[in-house]
Amino acid sequence: MKRENLTLAAAGLCVGGLAVALVSQHQFGMEPCAWCVFQRLIYLLIAIVALLAWGLNRGPVAKALSWVGALLSVGGLAAALHQQFVASKAEGCSQTFADLVIKGLWLDELAPWFFKARAFCNEANIPMAGIPYAIWSAVLFAVLAVVLIIRARRPR
Repeated sequence: MKRENLTLAAAGLCVGGLAVALVSQHQFGMEPCAWCVFQRLIYLLIAIVALLAWGLNRGPVAKALSWVGALLSVGGLAAALHQQFVASKAEGCSQTFADLVIKGLWLDELAPWFFKARAFCNEANIPMAGIPYAIWSAVLFAVLAVVLIIRARRPR
């Protein structure tokens, strides 16, 4: 695969992950928690950065954007692991870092269908195919990090 297409693949993976989350929520009633919607924000940012890097195709700015996407992916991985091992064990997740970011940016007011947390963290980490959603998300963030690091490190 061409190096430039790795960023397009990363954006596609983000959109796919977001589509699964939205279908799960709106078609199957699996309401998100604050950490879930925080991860949605990170996927959206990675997709935007990856598309910008793909559009620029070559050069130092595209490479820098790939590194930014990789860093966002590592942050998303940390958020997903926090959701799995910390937040899902707590009785609530209001007033956490994730909740404060989403509310501070007014995302829950601007796009409630996408960013409104409607479940507690201990309720939202439902298994899909026997694996909790947060673990699926962690795996996707790890894949994104690897893809974007490969893209950023490949020589011209």
